[in-house]
This record gives sequence, C-alpha cells and structure tokens, in this order.
Amino acid sequence: MKDFPKLSSFKKYYLPLLFSILIIALLVLLLFDVYLKVKINKDRILPSSLAISTSLKFPILKTEFIPAVSAEGAVVMDADSKTVLYSKNPQLRFSPASTTKIMTALTALDVFKPGDILTVKTATNDGSILGLQQGERMTFENLLYAMLLPSANDAALAIAQNYPGGEKEFVKKMNENTKRYNLFNTHYQDPAGLLDDGDYTTPVDLARLASIALKNPEFAKIVSTKSKTITDVSGVNVYSLDNLNKLLGADGVDGVKTGYTEEAGEVLVTSKIENRHTIILVVMLSNDRFLDTERLLDLVSGNITYLSIHR
Repeated sequence: MKDFPKLSSFKKYYLPLLFSILIIALLVLLLFDVYLKVKINKDRILPSSLAISTSLKFPILKTEFIPAVSAEGAVVMDADSKTVLYSKNPQLRFSPASTTKIMTALTALDVFKPGDILTVKTATNDGSILGLQQGERMTFENLLYAMLLPSANDAALAIAQNYPGGEKEFVKKMNENTKRYNLFNTHYQDPAGLLDDGDYTTPVDLARLASIALKNPEFAKIVSTKSKTITDVSGVNVYSLDNLNKLLGADGVDGVKTGYTEEAGEVLVTSKIENRHTIILVVMLSNDRFLDTERLLDLVSGNITYLSIHR
C-alpha cells in the first residue's frame, strides 16, 4: 500500500500533462498536413491557356564520322535547337578576326535604320578597306554591305564612330551584347576584329552568335549576297563589292562571314539550309577554311535526321 500515493500522484499530475502533449502533437501534425496540401496546390503546374507544341525536333547525325580538318577549333550546330552535332575544341578561345563584324552588325542594327546617313569620321588604311575618305557620307545599309561582303575595316570603323558616344561606347555596347546573348567566353576590343590581343571568342559562342544574327532579316539578306554595287550619298564614288565567302550559293550555303589575321589564322562562319533547318558551321585557326568547311558540309549533307521529342 506504500506505492498507492505515488500512483495517485502520477494520475493526478502526469496523466493530464501527457494528454496535453499528445493533443498538441496531433494539432501540429494536422497543421503540417494542411500546410503541405496548400503548398502542393500552390506549386502545382497548371495547364497553359496558350497553345504550345507538344513535341520538339532534336537533330542527330545518321552516320557519325570524324572529318579531317586542319582547324584547331570547329563546331557544327543546329541553329534552332542550338544542338552541337560536331565539335573540336568548342570552348577554347581563339581570335575571331573579321567575324567580329557579325557582332558589329548586330549592335549597329539595334540603333541605325538602313536609310540612315552616316559620315566617315576617320579614314583608315588598316587591313582590308573600301577606301572611304574622311567626310564621305553613305547610308548605313551600304556600309553594312561593305563591312560584311569584302570585310572593309573602314566601313566597320565608320559605323562605330557614328554611334552615340563614338567608337569607345560602341565597343562597350558590343561587350554588353555578349552578356545579352549569353556569350560568356567572348570579348571585343575593336569593331573590326584587328586587335587579336583583346578580341576573343570560342567556336560554340561564334556559332550561337551567327544563329542569333541570322534571325535579323537585314543581316541575313546582306550575308547571302554574292556581289553588290554601292555608292556614297553624292553618287560620285562607286564601289563594286564581292563576297569573300567562296562557298556562298553552293550546297545550300547562304552565309555568313570570313575572317583572317596572322594570329587568328583563317576563320569562317557558314550557314547552310538542310532539311528546311539552318545549320551553322564554324572553323577557327584553320590552314584552309574553305576545304575544312567543305569537309564539315560533307558531314551534314543528307546526314541529319530530326527526332520528335514529346513532352
């Protein structure tokens, strides 16, 4: 009977406490269950009210083989999906040479209209030039033809110097656009691509840039042009332009841009229509850019199939 007071005390003091703890625990579990249900419903992906595609087209090579190219860097990319079909040192940085002018064109197209009249601020004799004279006036569109077909450095300089704030601000905008286009391994020091120490990009960045540029109708029209005669505003100075891309018009090739300096070697960015899709081919630091590109064209011609990826 000596244990009775202890049992009575336990029932009196501890049982209510245990019961209270149990009730609190049950309430906590209940509240947690409610919280989870609310969160699940909140985060649940609802069907879109917009009509969206239920499938994606994913390109693959029917037959894979390694093309023999002299280029130190190369990429073959599907422009729409950004799928890389072939690569050689795709993330290695190289000097872009005059393929820099792809970004120069894109940056300028955000500011100038084709009919805008630009004035040559400074005449230059560096590298490939058109022979523009200080004070000469020309439409922005004609300067684009001069810059993108024969790769005239003086045309690129004229465009940059007419930008608000001048050449320095223009190059700054070019580098801002590298971030805008997610080209994180690309940097520019000048609008023409002459400064190899400060200009660099990678084959995959250059392919991505070309795929973006080709979405601009004005750019796509110009880089697909084999030859063009342009004049300044006065009509006195007449210039005959020939595209430096020897592959243009063959095997579905419709662009894009050549480049060369001693440090950069031969550079070529090419676009080709294959099965109604645009394919971008890039060769950098090449000994023979046209032969290398022809071998890459052999890799993709009739050798790409598109798989439907359902979601």
